[in-house]
Amino acid sequence: MNKVKIGGDNFRLEFNVEFFDNPTAKAILDNLPLQSKARLWGDEIYFDIGIDAPPQNLTLDVASQDIAYWPQGKCLCVFFGPTPASSGSKPVPASEVVVVGKAQALPADLKKVKSGYKIRVE
Repeated sequence: MNKVKIGGDNFRLEFNVEFFDNPTAKAILDNLPLQSKARLWGDEIYFDIGIDAPPQNLTLDVASQDIAYWPQGKCLCVFFGPTPASSGSKPVPASEVVVVGKAQALPADLKKVKSGYKIRVE
């Protein structure tokens, strides 16, 4: 089990991530630890990981608490609710992503994250 740690402005959040067994997830795991700054797009946290991972099984179908690799931006995304591309309560990515894992975090806790917070995957 891997961990994600997010912190800033007297805020700390740590949660486990279950990475799936696929080539994209493996490429990400091979480059841990990763550190970046959180950015927000609706109820999605995304952050640059600078890895050119294999974009296999691209999809627009994601669910709350999915962790996905966004090849267009070389970012990891944590979905926890609707995004600007959503027409309902389900998250929709900006463009196709590869689902690489599942976050064990409550959407209410993820909503407290602000752009610019430090984020680390280990």
